[in-house]
Amino acid sequence: MDMFEKEDAKAICRIQLSRRHVEDFMIFLHQRKGIFTVKFAYKVAREVLRGGRVAESSRGCVGKGIWSALWKLRIPNKIKVFGWRACNEILPTKLNLSKRRIIEDAMCPICLRFPELVVHALWECDVARDVWAGSLKILQKGGLSMADMLQLMEYLLERVESHDMEVVLVQAWLIWNQRNWVMHGGKFHDPGWLNNRAREFLEEFQTALALMGRAHGGQSSRDTWQPPSPSVFKLNFYAALFLTINNSGFGAVIRNEKGEVMTAMTAMGLKVFCSEEAELLACRKAIEFAVDAGFSEFIIERDNCSVMNVVSAL
Repeated sequence: MDMFEKEDAKAICRIQLSRRHVEDFMIFLHQRKGIFTVKFAYKVAREVLRGGRVAESSRGCVGKGIWSALWKLRIPNKIKVFGWRACNEILPTKLNLSKRRIIEDAMCPICLRFPELVVHALWECDVARDVWAGSLKILQKGGLSMADMLQLMEYLLERVESHDMEVVLVQAWLIWNQRNWVMHGGKFHDPGWLNNRAREFLEEFQTALALMGRAHGGQSSRDTWQPPSPSVFKLNFYAALFLTINNSGFGAVIRNEKGEVMTAMTAMGLKVFCSEEAELLACRKAIEFAVDAGFSEFIIERDNCSVMNVVSAL
């Protein structure tokens, strides 16, 4: 592992080995199928001499420690991978699909004015700019013309704190999800809604991350589920927002003093505009569910203090 940087070596060592016991084999990095040919090697050599990029290369690593910086951010792993794919120009944009001859039209499906590069879809398109205009101050200035996402990430990593970089990555991921949603017949979200959703998403994830950290370090009685008194039942509920289907969902479970599940349910909810609204609707649905199931006396429990304060005040 001496040939890799320390952070890369640690990441490689964390890769789970295949359960199928597949033998290792050599691949050619710059060819999609991993097969070395003299013809393609000649093409790679010419691209390198011209200072250009190799068409099918993932460039091995992102460069200048960007992957190490991404990996340290407190965001979901799927968004870290999304950021890595964006920096390596391997998101399925229309331009990339046209290069692989999957489609013919490489123009942006949103603005219909420019080829859809990754940096265009996530940064330069008018719809993306409207979202960034309501985000961090450094992004509100506009006029930042970047050759690709790698250059943009390098620029931002040198100028913003890690918590701001987390917002940037989550926001870019939401912009990409909205692009896919609109491509399949959905409607655009208000830019302000996307900005609020990015902050809410990040707060929800990091709160859960902190709770998991406390759980691994030894749970206190306040962190664990506490049984109700005998003959009393406890109702727990949860709400979730689904950006890709423009909807919400909720679940509820009722347990007795032994922790045994009496009944439970999950269902799709209505379109909402913030997580707190989703929580309140989920609470109402959970109470209706408990009453319909025949429970007349029960305790409602949820870790969202603001929502429970509203419910208690009713």
